[in-house]
Amino acid sequence: MAQISKRDKALSVSPLKTSQTVGASLAFLGINRAMPMMHGSQGCTAFGKVFFVRHFREPVPLQTTAMDQVSSVMGADDNVVEGLRAIADKAKPALIGVPTTGLAETQGCDVQLAVKKFRSSYPQYDHIKVVAVNTPDFSGCFETGFAAAVRAMIASLVPEAAAAGTRPGSRRKQINVLAGSLLGPGDVEALKELIESFGLRPLLLPDLGDSLDGHLGDDAFSPVSTGGTPVAELATLGDALATVVIGPSLYAAADLLAQRTGVPVHRLPHLMSMSTVDALVCLLAELAQCPVPDKLERQRAQLQDAMLDTHFMLGMARFAIAQDADGLRAWSDLAADMGAETVAAVVPSRGVEMEEMRVPTVKIGDLEDLERMAAAAGAELVIGNSHAVATAERLRLPILRFGFPLYDLIGGYQTCRIGYKGVRQTLFDLANMMLAADHRRVEPYISSLAQKPEYQKEQKHESGTAYASLG
Repeated sequence: MAQISKRDKALSVSPLKTSQTVGASLAFLGINRAMPMMHGSQGCTAFGKVFFVRHFREPVPLQTTAMDQVSSVMGADDNVVEGLRAIADKAKPALIGVPTTGLAETQGCDVQLAVKKFRSSYPQYDHIKVVAVNTPDFSGCFETGFAAAVRAMIASLVPEAAAAGTRPGSRRKQINVLAGSLLGPGDVEALKELIESFGLRPLLLPDLGDSLDGHLGDDAFSPVSTGGTPVAELATLGDALATVVIGPSLYAAADLLAQRTGVPVHRLPHLMSMSTVDALVCLLAELAQCPVPDKLERQRAQLQDAMLDTHFMLGMARFAIAQDADGLRAWSDLAADMGAETVAAVVPSRGVEMEEMRVPTVKIGDLEDLERMAAAAGAELVIGNSHAVATAERLRLPILRFGFPLYDLIGGYQTCRIGYKGVRQTLFDLANMMLAADHRRVEPYISSLAQKPEYQKEQKHESGTAYASLG
């Protein structure tokens, strides 16, 4: 059981944290024809847009209510109403997500009331779904904002079973999947392929593997997200055979979905260890009532071989990990399974079930805390997002980039770290980094006699004789 160490300083130095607002906006981008509209100043939205564009290398639809000095003091409800009207009129999205920023929350906005004003003022746009969620920057982190947006979408867009007439299991092939923020587009694609290999149909909320996978569409420009889960599909979540939730941060959202629909929920903390992937595969085989495909059997055997091949490099390795809570649990579990030790673990905000992590201590802090802990504990490798690169350079340690944002790694968002194949490749990457760093190289022994001139001459003469005899 992990011991949680609280923040012990009044400021952040080299922050690890990415705001809740950005996390919520990413969740909305997993819906087809969606438009996130941050309720805050133009600078707040520009900050998030830079992160998205540098991470995905794609144009990302993102709007703002553009709060100024006057609206920040007098109230910005009109900004929300007019912003929703303008987006509904020009972009014609299927969904508008309205996450709040620290500025709007400090001002004391009631974003739900502003949405009601929009509905009463412009009934012609009732066919466009609007989901508002409170995600202040000054609390939580990227992961909690993502989870809050998913829960808000379920509360707003998934009807009660009694009212909608849905019935759990009526769609025998449909599996609901709540994909946590630790899953990038590459992971989501692999997860869908895994579920489809059992003849099942996954319905993901959100589906980043379809909307932000880096594809070229038929249209030269789209003002809204392209790809992702259609809004109309969310009404069918109550007919699914089961719900699979990946990541403890979404457990509350899964509970709400089960309460509204009655569909049974199956929880998995991550898919970055053999045991958790085994649990998912066994669950899918049971739901589909079919044997495990031969392809997966072989991939599991390949992972077992990779674990044998890499344990010489990873056994007793010392990792320093800076991630949101779900990501930290996934990486620390993988490390523990391979006999490695997580000697420094830092999260930006408290997460769900953190006490169950297989690390001695989890620090709620920043990258300065990680650097100090890693240096004191003799860490050999750093795992973190692009913000942690400078930390790794000062520590003179290799870094495996993971998380959000990855702005110095092309295609990092498409890397797959889950499933038998993803975990296997991850072990190879970690082992190769340990080999390249060569932390455990034994320094050659040089005898003190080698420093004496007469000894050096004798060695030279003997070497010359040896070479002569060989000639």
